[in-house]
This record gives sequence, C-alpha cells and structure tokens, in this order.
Amino acid sequence: MPNYGDYLRWLYKTGRPNHFARLQNHASAAVFGAGIWPGRLAALDVRGRVSGRVISLPVVITDYDRERYLVSMLGEDVNWVRNIRAADGRAVLRHGRREQVRLVNVPAEDRAPILRRYLVLAPGARPHIPVDRRAPRQAFEQIAPTIPVFRVTAMTTAQPGSAGSAAQPARSQ
Repeated sequence: MPNYGDYLRWLYKTGRPNHFARLQNHASAAVFGAGIWPGRLAALDVRGRVSGRVISLPVVITDYDRERYLVSMLGEDVNWVRNIRAADGRAVLRHGRREQVRLVNVPAEDRAPILRRYLVLAPGARPHIPVDRRAPRQAFEQIAPTIPVFRVTAMTTAQPGSAGSAAQPARSQ
C-alpha cells in the first residue's frame, strides 16, 4: 500500500471492518479500556440490538466547548450507531474505570466544529471523512448530515441491566 491512509481505507473498504480491522479493534478496545493510553482514547461498550451481547469498540473522545463527543467516522450505516440508537443512547465508556453514559444525537447543524476537532484528535479517521481537517467550516457543514455525532452525558444513576451489565438487556428509564 502506498501510504498509511490507503491502509486505513483498506481496513474498512466495504464500510465495515475487515477481519484484520476487527482484530485490531478488539485489541485496541482492551488496551484503551484498561486506561493505558491517553484519556481521549477509550472503549465503548454497547449492547447489541440483535445478539444482546455487550460489544466493545475503540473510540476517540472528542472534547469541544467543555463537552465530550463520539463521532462515527464511517457514517450512519454502522452497527455501533444502530446499537446506540436501539439502546436509547445507553452505553459504558471504559478508560481505567467504567462510566455509565447516555449518548445524545447532536443535530447536523451543530456538528461542524465538533467534526473539525475530531479530525485534529483522530488522525486514523481522516481517510474516512471526505474533508481536510484544515478545511473551512462550510466544508464541514456540508458533510455534517452524513456523519453521526453524539454528546456524551454521564448518567446520574446506573440502572441494573443498562449497557455494560452482562445480566440483563437495557431497560427504558
């Protein structure tokens, strides 16, 4: 492969992780969840909408305007986004400790500055998002409707069976 960006695109060339990418994601989620890397790298645990199993994946937590956000670098049509929506946003972030969170969809018109910040923090996502991190805000506004962004909010009370608990599927509040 001529360059690193081509390699990263190859990992997800069908819009889904290939076998090697799945292995890398599994290892990354374990390392990030253990808190070994910087705080912006974590593991996201969400209950699968079909299997009911807790699924872990590595994520980059994007800080912007004193809030935390998660971005789907592959767009809307990915399992973790569908699983989050099916779980009413309930999930667990792990980075050395477990944090029960709710992920709240950010309206497309508010995503542009968050997407720009994400591309600064997540160089591995750059080949998947069709805008340069130094592009004007208008370029980010044009792609914002196609890239889901979720605001991370801490849940004040953890309910039994919420995402991350192996005992029961997620329940509504």
